[in-house]
Amino acid sequence: MKILKQKKVATVVLASLLTISLTACGAGDSSTGSSTGGDNKSKVTLELAISKSSQDSAFIQQDILDEFEKQTNVKVNLQLIPAEQTTTVLQTKLAVDETPDIIQYNLASAVTDLNLERNFEILDDEPWASRIVNKDVLSAGGHIYSFHVSQDTGMQGVVYNKQIFEELGLTIPTNYEQFLAVCEKIKASGITPVFMPYKDAWAANIWPAAAFADFVAKNEPTFFDDLNSNKKKWSDVPEFKTFLEQQYEVYTKGYTNTDVLSDSYDMAVGKFLNKEVAMMFMGDWLIEGVAEQDPSMELGVFPIPSTEDASLGASPLGGQLFIPKKSKHLEEAKQFLDFIASKDVAQRIVDSKGYVSNFNDVTTPELPAYKQDIVDNYITPKKTVLTTDAFMLVDRSELYRLLQDQFAGGLTPEEVLKSWDEKFSQLMQDKGVAGF
Repeated sequence: MKILKQKKVATVVLASLLTISLTACGAGDSSTGSSTGGDNKSKVTLELAISKSSQDSAFIQQDILDEFEKQTNVKVNLQLIPAEQTTTVLQTKLAVDETPDIIQYNLASAVTDLNLERNFEILDDEPWASRIVNKDVLSAGGHIYSFHVSQDTGMQGVVYNKQIFEELGLTIPTNYEQFLAVCEKIKASGITPVFMPYKDAWAANIWPAAAFADFVAKNEPTFFDDLNSNKKKWSDVPEFKTFLEQQYEVYTKGYTNTDVLSDSYDMAVGKFLNKEVAMMFMGDWLIEGVAEQDPSMELGVFPIPSTEDASLGASPLGGQLFIPKKSKHLEEAKQFLDFIASKDVAQRIVDSKGYVSNFNDVTTPELPAYKQDIVDNYITPKKTVLTTDAFMLVDRSELYRLLQDQFAGGLTPEEVLKSWDEKFSQLMQDKGVAGF
């Protein structure tokens, strides 16, 4: 992630043209049913599909949706999908005639999960595209497929309550043994050390995704190239088994919530607000969600302590907006992106969320304390590593389910890795990747 202050450039003409464009598109014609306020024309309603775990998304703030509707007479209806079913539901919707007009998803995952190139519009020529600073975080295959006002990637590690650590005299652990000792002291104080919301299978991959990547970067830098050419397998790295054992041991030692396979991510903010838990293996987007509810709560993030002095995981940028090719209201969907990309709206979102702006005419605000800590302690000294998600060419849903099976007591770490080897190989073969 590059933390840069972007120079402000004058865009009065562009903003004016964008306003005119929004009005013109909103006026529409009788065939689209779009209108800027004519009583004799029906109102278009856009369907925006989004995971329930992303309800804190900047793009669905009610004031933003209300302002868009007021300007264009186009309403946005939210389709909230249970987090654990998001991929399956979206795959089904894209395959049948129930395609949403807009989808919020993760670009890296959309490439594999949702068949990006086949199902989604290329956005290279949209009015806002020329103002983008870092197109790479929105692009795949040389084209812009997604939209976001930020170029910020999510940082993954152990989210923790700084106040609890201070009250108990705890310091950030730099290895696994120290982490267990921290957990023991927190448990003794009557607080649950770690919240595991593994009803949402993807959450079980936060620890492995960072731990695997950190080890590979420091010890086997060619591993992912070898893996993706079928020269090596996941089970070939003994340390991967160790990292899975570590995460499971945190659970078996009683340092977590009891019902890890029943508790979901959407419970996490409340758990931290109520100081029921002290830590969670998660991304810094959780900190943002807590801060919105209680700005006084001080949370931070440190690396997954799988090895001595591990690097902080950096995930690909998430939470982008996509427009399916089969959108029933294609122009209005693009109009919604135009609206969010307008200088004033984008600036409000960037300011409210503490984002690193991805527009050359939208200024990055002063960063929140937790994000500045990440910059100072990990990004500037180059102590970050891209998580395994950045190197995966296939759908990871089966891996997540296998990790769930480990916590259900059905699989050992060795069995998880060997089962994933088989599934991974089949997925790569189905994808037509050379060597499989």
